[in-house]
Amino acid sequence: MAARFVLIHSPSVGPRIWQPVAHRLAELGWEATVPSLLHVADQGPPYWPRVVDAVRAGLGTARQDQGLVLVAHSNAGLFLPVITVALPGQMLASIFVDAAVPPAAGAVPVAPPELLALLRDKALGGLLPRWTDWWDEEEVAPLFPDQATRQAVTEEQPRLPLSYYDASVPVPTGWDAQPCAYLLFGPPYDELAAEARGRGWIVQQLPGDHLHQLVDPDGVAQSLLAITDQMGVTKP
Repeated sequence: MAARFVLIHSPSVGPRIWQPVAHRLAELGWEATVPSLLHVADQGPPYWPRVVDAVRAGLGTARQDQGLVLVAHSNAGLFLPVITVALPGQMLASIFVDAAVPPAAGAVPVAPPELLALLRDKALGGLLPRWTDWWDEEEVAPLFPDQATRQAVTEEQPRLPLSYYDASVPVPTGWDAQPCAYLLFGPPYDELAAEARGRGWIVQQLPGDHLHQLVDPDGVAQSLLAITDQMGVTKP
């Protein structure tokens, strides 16, 4: 079945994170969609159903002969199970890119305890600063290829409520029945890549920082295509 890439950004940032890769995939003859999750936390919890709704809305009307390859970055990996089961008959594969890996079933917290403790100290009136404002400048600056890209990504970021991170996402049994893979950029996600390898997933590495899709969109696009080729996914 021919494939369409669905590039899913973390709600902590915005769709600009994936747009350079989407453009490169289009240049290579592949269809790629970047749903916007910018407003999934505008109302109160639970937030995960609105993530699913936003992805569905971003897909529009999909062709019946076209399957979907979900590609999730960072925190968005936690939502792939609920998105997958909401798209029965359309799923071809899931690829986690420097992303959180959900368990096979049960539920998963959006933030681990140590991160949640950090965020509680940063929240003001229940609202967090933008994601790039959580970290020191020496950690943030290398993530971007230039100042213009940094400004565009920074301006797009939402200020999420603390309650978004102080929540969990259900993990339906069987969500990982279709092929799954992991594309690693670097630490600290190497431990999650090792977990993915232990679950029998395809694992590849493209060395870089956490927002490497902004720095090297061609390399990331080529890595995604190499992974889908291993999975037997075909061009539309």
